Amino acid sequence: MSDNPPQGRFAPVVQRLHALHPRLIDLSLGRLQALLEKLGHPERRLPPVVHVAGTNGKGSTCAFLRGIGEAAGWRVHVYTSPHLVRFNERIRLAGAIVDDDTLAATLDEVETKNDGAAITVFEVLTAAAFLLFSRIPADLAVLEVGLGGRYDATNVIAPPAAAAITSISFDHREFLGDSLAGIAAEKAGVMKPGVAVATGLQEAVVRDVLRAEADRVGARLLERGRDWTIAPSATGLAYADGTGTLDLPRPALPGPHQIDNAGIAVAALRAGLRVPAEAIARGLAGAIWPARLQRLTGRLAATLPAGWELWLDGGHNPGAGVALAEYLSAPGRPVHLIVGMKQGKDSAEFLRPLLPLAASVRAVAEPGQHLAKPVEDIIAASGGVARPGPTVAAALAAIAREHPPGRVLICGSLYLAGEVLKADGTEVT
Repeated sequence: MSDNPPQGRFAPVVQRLHALHPRLIDLSLGRLQALLEKLGHPERRLPPVVHVAGTNGKGSTCAFLRGIGEAAGWRVHVYTSPHLVRFNERIRLAGAIVDDDTLAATLDEVETKNDGAAITVFEVLTAAAFLLFSRIPADLAVLEVGLGGRYDATNVIAPPAAAAITSISFDHREFLGDSLAGIAAEKAGVMKPGVAVATGLQEAVVRDVLRAEADRVGARLLERGRDWTIAPSATGLAYADGTGTLDLPRPALPGPHQIDNAGIAVAALRAGLRVPAEAIARGLAGAIWPARLQRLTGRLAATLPAGWELWLDGGHNPGAGVALAEYLSAPGRPVHLIVGMKQGKDSAEFLRPLLPLAASVRAVAEPGQHLAKPVEDIIAASGGVARPGPTVAAALAAIAREHPPGRVLICGSLYLAGEVLKADGTEVT
């Protein structure tokens, strides 16, 4: 996704590109394929690729893939979206976020080759990522689908080494529809003949769609519970698939849902590439992915009195609400929610599993938060349970003033998460 407008150096080129196409998002492949032909087809010269689709957990799965690859000593390219603080975060080259000069020069080159043809910003950025990935040596490229799968810009690649499909639920209904089966069919569009596709826990209707599409295209679907398993053990995690068993540590990213994402990453890599067991263990234990149940310790956290904890999560759809609720339902200190959401998101369904677990709820809309949903709309979606923040700073002050020490979780939007990371002074590296 590319609807979080960049600030500073990259704002002018993005503004120019927006003028080339009347729609911000237009799911099709023809425009990008024409541009890639002008660029000499860099998408055909990539290192081995793991292609990651799904609704929730894509970014975390990419983080595990990157962590495992780098623990194996590989140079790893990564393409993800959206960014949280800096536009550059979307592209990692052999382990490092692309620098301003390199990204600016590549975007200029792609824009020049496009020569004013209709194109979306995400398609141009995808072309730039492919161009950079084709020029800088690496051992693995991790590509996150932006939206959907079948007609997402990343799906112009040749068959990858492996693919992954994370948890599928309702999101982006304006583009993917209101049918879970239909959404699953779009996500399944990343399947390619002969390619192993690892998937985790899915609802029955989703599982049926994935199986049918895998049979249709000749992909090898690897399902959790059927083809591989992962479960907590006395020492961490026990993983097993057709090639053997692994004793693994708990993943660095907290939450029960991350066990599923970690297993998907392991299953995909073991099916498509040779990776040492010790690298898998180190990669899971060291994975980093900002704004996914991330504890903050910077400037914003320092505004809370001693004894408080401040956490941040960018989850924003019904499936993410369920995952967060599963994490928060474990016995622990009281949790106070600060919720800010993007316009068009299903706030009521996101909040439904969370409200019974919260000691208090504050609705916020930060200055600078892209497409922030009005505070009063979030309050209405909560059934009147939430109170106005109306900003994160004001909400934190009120919570600390009115309650004994506990945990505060800021959630509901990746765009809110970006503003919070800026306020906290936490760098995305």
